Amino acid sequence: MATIKPKAKTSSTIRLDPELRKELSEGLANVGMTVNGYFTMAAKQFIIQGKVPFEIKNAPKVEHVTFNDETRKAIVRAYAEEEGIIPDTAKTFDNADDAMKELFNDK
Repeated sequence: MATIKPKAKTSSTIRLDPELRKELSEGLANVGMTVNGYFTMAAKQFIIQGKVPFEIKNAPKVEHVTFNDETRKAIVRAYAEEEGIIPDTAKTFDNADDAMKELFNDK
């Protein structure tokens, strides 16, 4: 029986911001991958496809958002209800028609 020899490997160094490395490691661990495995997979796919194997997007530019008083209070109330600080006042509906009537103040 023939023995298959593993291919020799060479070492590469990738410099990542520590927080990025941490987030990447945790996210990949959730899908059963390592950082090294991810970069190896991306490199192999680049060779196979002849292109970067994923869409490259710019992060959305988020400007400082200022809420009006009504919205700010609604956000604070929602957090307080979620944390159990105050009773939950959210209405629930059995169907979309009732929810839409409430949303548009239809009686």
